[in-house]
Amino acid sequence: MAERDKLFAAAISALASARGEEREAAANTIFRIACAEAAPFVETWARDAELAGLIAAPDAAITAGAAVERKLFDAIRGANGSPRLSDVPRDQDVLEFQLKFGAETRLEILTTNDPFGNGAVARYLKKFGSNIQHVEIATSDVDRATEILRTRFAIQPVYPAARAGGDGSRINFFLVERSAGKKLLIELEQEPPRS
Repeated sequence: MAERDKLFAAAISALASARGEEREAAANTIFRIACAEAAPFVETWARDAELAGLIAAPDAAITAGAAVERKLFDAIRGANGSPRLSDVPRDQDVLEFQLKFGAETRLEILTTNDPFGNGAVARYLKKFGSNIQHVEIATSDVDRATEILRTRFAIQPVYPAARAGGDGSRINFFLVERSAGKKLLIELEQEPPRS
């Protein structure tokens, strides 16, 4: 098992620890792994002035999305005070909640509603097990950011147009090539307007 995978496996389990400092250290490890995997793309994209202006300050824009099996999902949620589940459109077949540690470390923990189903998270868990499923980047305009990535960077979005995400957000995804054939799913997310 690669060092990165060992670190992730230990950290994701530790998110269910009864000790707060152990959970925070685990969250920081997961967040660092996700940031390191997304950094080459975020740094390249930030060189485009318009796109950089659409992304929240890069150091404050990233959330690590970790997919886990249902039993671990429940254990992590319980150990962290049972945070509210996000309101996600039914067709996405996902349960998720947010965790925040300190000023920068943000995680989204997700699992499938139906482990025997064919939803995106169910398929991911069957293929990869618990792991970083995506890296989310906050944007002020998901449609414009998508268009820039498509036209200036020749990266095709997963969906032709932004779609509804959790808690009224608008999202789109990009599957980007990392190294040695490995890919990373990057989610652009635009929060709903504040009332």
